[in-house]
Parts: sequence; C-alpha cells; structure tokens
Amino acid sequence: MAVIRAQMGQTPGVDEPKQPELPVGPEVPRAPASAPRARRIDGRYIALEPLDPAAHAGPLWRAAHDGSAEADRAWTYMGYGPFAEPAEMRSWLEGLEGSDDPLFLVVEGPSGPVGMAAFMNVDTAMRRIELGNIWYAPVALRTEANTETVALMLAEAFDRLGYRRVEWKCDALNERSRAAAIRLGFTFEGVFRQHMVIKGRHRDTAWYAMIDTEWPAARKAFERWLDAEPDERPPLASLRP
Repeated sequence: MAVIRAQMGQTPGVDEPKQPELPVGPEVPRAPASAPRARRIDGRYIALEPLDPAAHAGPLWRAAHDGSAEADRAWTYMGYGPFAEPAEMRSWLEGLEGSDDPLFLVVEGPSGPVGMAAFMNVDTAMRRIELGNIWYAPVALRTEANTETVALMLAEAFDRLGYRRVEWKCDALNERSRAAAIRLGFTFEGVFRQHMVIKGRHRDTAWYAMIDTEWPAARKAFERWLDAEPDERPPLASLRP
C-alpha cells in the first residue's frame, strides 16, 4: 500500500483526507403495508362494494349505457368499453372477479351501482399503491360520488393499510381526470411519454401522487366538504392549507 501511495504522490503513513458523507434519505420503518382486500366500505353518499358480476352487471350496464353523449364519452380514455349488451359487460366483469391487483370495487349510489374503481399496482414492500380504472355513469357526474369514492379509498390506503404513497395516473389528454386529480389533492409529477397503447392509440401518461404527510390535511378537507350542505360547499381545494 505504501508503494502505491508513493507512486500516486502520497506520503506513506499519512492518512488520506476524510471524504464527506453523501446525503441519504431519512430512515423508514421496515414494516410493509397490507394488501387491499375486497370488503364493503360505507360512506355518507356512496358505498364501495366487492365486485359481484351476477348482481352488478345488469345495473351497471343500464346506468353506464343510457344512450346519452355523456355515456359514450365516459369510455374514451378507458382500456375497455362500451359494451354492446349486459351479457358482454358481465363476461368482462367475470374476468375481473378473481383479481387482487387490480382489485375492483363497485361504487354503489342511493339507487344502485353508478361506477367502478380499483386499487392497483400494489407494492406492499415499498408501501405505494394506485387508484385507477375509475369511471362513473352519467347519473353520478357532478354529485358527491367521485369525491367520496376517492376519500374512502385514500383513507383505506393510508389509515388502514399503511401506504406511504398513493398514485393517480391518466391519459395526458384526459383533461377531466387531470383536473380531478388536482382538485382531490394529488400533486402533478410529470408525463411519461409514449407510456402505453390503449385501444390501438398512443398514450402519454400524466402522473400524480399524494404522500402520507399530505393526507391529514386532505382528509380534513374531504370531511369538511362532505359534511357541508350541498348548496353551501366551498371549493374542495380551498379547504386545504
């Protein structure tokens, strides 16, 4: 070693300068998050129910295929749908029933099923999870359905299952979904270019996320918004600091 140091111009026996420590992130508890499971989650205006193709296919098809232009638009950015008849939708739902990632839930409104949502891209070790495959029938638009669906799923992910990060991704051209992500408290993180091919078409994916330190303020905002009288509600974003 002394010979090598001498060849490199260093004096044998003299300690080398101490290198500064490189920055690292704070330590994180090692306990993993829990995987989501199919169970009923009740809210004020809607409930999230485990998928039952036999019970849900007919009502979901009728709600989501009412012949309106809004119903047709609901499927524009989805990787599936619309469905020609209830039997076709039931066959699709039966293919989802045993999946735990994505784990599909049915959004049940006061008069029956009005949409679907899923926990997906589940990573219990890294404690991150995504909310996706979210769609609603026209009857649920501009109601409390989406706000409460997301609030219930975020509470499940952060409070009950122990995740540190919840993601929201959508087609970068889907302005409605992008606006919803911001309104609901997710932070825009960038666009993954040429990320997917959906229904034979190019898709850039807009990426959003909420982390556990942001959840307490978001939870209070959701609670205040849902508790308020519908005609007296301020914008949801105004209820967050």
